[in-house]
Amino acid sequence: MKRQIVDRFTQFAGWLKRRQRITHFPYQPVKVNIGCGLTVAPEWVNIDGSLNALIATWPHWLHDSAYNFSGAHQFFTLEEYKQIIQNNLFFHHDFRYGIPLPDNSVDFLYSSHFLEHLDKFAGRYLLEECWRVLKSGGVVRIAVPDLEHAWRMYQAGDKERMLHDYFFIDGATGFSQHRYLYDFQMLADIFSEIGFTHIVHEEYQKGAVPDLELLDNRADYTLFVEAQKLA
Repeated sequence: MKRQIVDRFTQFAGWLKRRQRITHFPYQPVKVNIGCGLTVAPEWVNIDGSLNALIATWPHWLHDSAYNFSGAHQFFTLEEYKQIIQNNLFFHHDFRYGIPLPDNSVDFLYSSHFLEHLDKFAGRYLLEECWRVLKSGGVVRIAVPDLEHAWRMYQAGDKERMLHDYFFIDGATGFSQHRYLYDFQMLADIFSEIGFTHIVHEEYQKGAVPDLELLDNRADYTLFVEAQKLA
């Protein structure tokens, strides 16, 4: 029940902000972390639809209360949590309404374990939005659970763990539910259709996007793909 209340509250806040545009970038080059959760790096603009992003700019005394509602207590101590949200730049936004950035404004886009939480059509729309906001020469890096790895788990007989890890069947609600999966060719085809070039199946913590040693995670079952906008 608590999780459902938080989901409804953050979704309503996202609806209220659906037409917002972020136009001030304090750091150069412009690096934007989409669907960031709490995995962040210094001098990045972090945009997320979670309670954490929503309350990051609220008075600090409210962060103690939000800590238990956000789910962050499962992974971070209270002090770690407050250090992250108080010392990094967060914006709250629901990506079903697009990416709240101007055309041709971003040098690097990064998104880890977020795209799979959107359905097929919303996922493609997000990648089209990535094209729109990137500058010419800009690079996007998408990290998602690798459908090919899930198939290997299934073939090896590890069916229960595959279902849990890839589909979150144990009571997942709201944004935590996986809605679509990709292998490299599926993502590459979408990138190509949108207009991206130099589409590369990258390795863990290797690629053209900065700060991957801080941002990449879950190396064992994650697909990392980078693509460039040249237009």
